Amino acid sequence: MTRRRWIADTWTATTASLTGDQAVHLARVLRAEPGQIYDVVSDGFLHRAEITRASEDEVLFTLHEELASDANLPLHLLLAVFKFDHMEWAIEKATELGIAKITPILARRTEKHLAQSAAKRAERWRRIALEASKQSRRTDIPEIADPTPLKSALESEKSPTRILLSETEQTLTLTTALKAATSSQKETDTAIAIGPEGGWTPEEMTLFTHHQWQPVTLGPRILRAETAAIAAIAIASTHLI
Repeated sequence: MTRRRWIADTWTATTASLTGDQAVHLARVLRAEPGQIYDVVSDGFLHRAEITRASEDEVLFTLHEELASDANLPLHLLLAVFKFDHMEWAIEKATELGIAKITPILARRTEKHLAQSAAKRAERWRRIALEASKQSRRTDIPEIADPTPLKSALESEKSPTRILLSETEQTLTLTTALKAATSSQKETDTAIAIGPEGGWTPEEMTLFTHHQWQPVTLGPRILRAETAAIAAIAIASTHLI
């Protein structure tokens, strides 16, 4: 039987603790008791762990042997902010697929009320990523950055491979671009940008060109942003793992 996995809120070299909602759920709902064994992710490492003290305020584990775990996908998704219910779904599924980082982008065509509310949503997006990480048995949690204007995000991006999903590109596919990138360089860190409803403005496209992003296509169909995100991550995973 597969042991349930938890992601520690605090840790030392030999112990890990769950607090807040995690502790309440484990202590109250699952009736945690000293001596029970679970898998616990602590400081990015997976351990077999034994409960030594359990209450609704804190569940304390003693860490035992380190277990084998999978690395995350070296992929940074720059995702223009769109309807929040669809955005949440995209973050959840991207987390399940192993994404390393998501930056919500405030684009020129991001709806004004969404842009104004995005900062308040960031913590909710991080909670969604945490729960999706536990559900999918990841050993880490993807970084969910604060909503960022496009210009600032492009200026700070360090990934050697930078790919822009573009409705104007008709011939170069994502698969072809990734094959070329992975065969010509040792580093696999990759960034993929997906625009808002209505697409990127000409000025934004110029910014991407200035920062050396490669436009690609996912095919002839016009996809919703959340569909494009999941399709792109799935394709990238075959080249980056």
